[in-house]
Amino acid sequence: MSQRRGLVLVDAVRTKLWPLPALAVVVAVGLGITLPLLDEALSDDLPPALANFLIGGGADAARSILQATAGSLITVTSLTFSLTVVTLQLASSQFSPRLLRMFTADRTVHATLGLFLGTFAYALTVLRTVRTGDDGGGEFVPHISVTFAFVLAIASVLGLVFFLAHLAREIRVETMMKRVHRDTDSALRRVFPERNGLSPAPVEPTDNPVLIRSRGSGFMVGIKSKRLLEIAEEHGVVILIEREPGASVTAGVPFARAWPLSAETPDAGRLSDSLANAVTLDYERTVVEDVSFGFRQLTDVASKALSPGINDPTTAMLVLGHSAALLCVLTQRDVGPQCIRDKSGRIRVILHQLNFAEFLDLAIAQPRLYGMSDPTVMERILRLLQEVGWCATQASQRSALQDQLRSTVQAMDSQEYAPGTREQLNSSVDAVGAALAQRWVPRN
Repeated sequence: MSQRRGLVLVDAVRTKLWPLPALAVVVAVGLGITLPLLDEALSDDLPPALANFLIGGGADAARSILQATAGSLITVTSLTFSLTVVTLQLASSQFSPRLLRMFTADRTVHATLGLFLGTFAYALTVLRTVRTGDDGGGEFVPHISVTFAFVLAIASVLGLVFFLAHLAREIRVETMMKRVHRDTDSALRRVFPERNGLSPAPVEPTDNPVLIRSRGSGFMVGIKSKRLLEIAEEHGVVILIEREPGASVTAGVPFARAWPLSAETPDAGRLSDSLANAVTLDYERTVVEDVSFGFRQLTDVASKALSPGINDPTTAMLVLGHSAALLCVLTQRDVGPQCIRDKSGRIRVILHQLNFAEFLDLAIAQPRLYGMSDPTVMERILRLLQEVGWCATQASQRSALQDQLRSTVQAMDSQEYAPGTREQLNSSVDAVGAALAQRWVPRN
């Protein structure tokens, strides 16, 4: 659980544009102060072989190089930032505003901005040390420092070329969906343990529950499970967190319950204060502990693609392919309420999580609603049900798939398809039923 808290902190820093560029500026200023001192100390002791590789010339030449570097880099930085903003606008309007975190967390964007701003800060810092004979104190040209500024300028040019190529690749929907898939897959493997044959849903206590009200508002983005166990043992209760990671919580509204293990009724106010430090709230969801956020990102892209203004069913089918792969992984995990036990093996904390049926509905309900008139989208939904049905091993999973199959058939019945298309869709429905019975029917 400490690893998850560390990941929440890392994710909070990673999704900000400023930390790495700010660090680059600080390092560049430090180098701009240190390297001229090294120049001054080695001015008379440089080996000829090394001196031949350094930029020569007097103070005027050094100032021209540094001024040109600083002036051009601040212009290039403005261009890079503008391109990044345009990309964010495109991703928000064309795909989903939930994808903006992915771009603000792009390490290539961070590194490029850091290189440009660092080079600018370094050139300005070194520029102040260049002296002509008229400045007083004698002429001083930091040849090593100016040469390093030249190297940084060349690196910035190459960085700009690489950034443009990277940006062209990142705005492709295939690349974005691949990253969402990767992050969601990592999250679900981290949050949900592999199935061990034990039921993850315990019998809840029913007598004298104490309602625990939230002290703040926002989305639940992190839960400190170890701290919850300590609170449960300290107050002598069993705690049930009724909202899953990613759920919206409102200040003053109950979000958890507690049952005493003795005749003494716990203080609801003290419990609320204690739980406030064990639950992390924010106004922006993350995929670190919130597996459903990854599915939400995928579904939003599919829904946007199926809107009349965009009308891109191919993207929707691409999304459904990613959702199918993730759902197949979920069939092999213990999805649902998670239990935390004390040293004696007694359940003391119950964490609510979405079950398989809810994840399945999240993945296909909206694409089915907005794409039911398109037979290719319905065909891909049926294929998803066939693929996931083949991987499903539990009765509850097959039941959820049967429910979604019935809803899909009802949606198909409400539409007018060509006779040949209707026949093909009915054949796909039969293939889903066969997969649920562990019989695979090849698809054309």
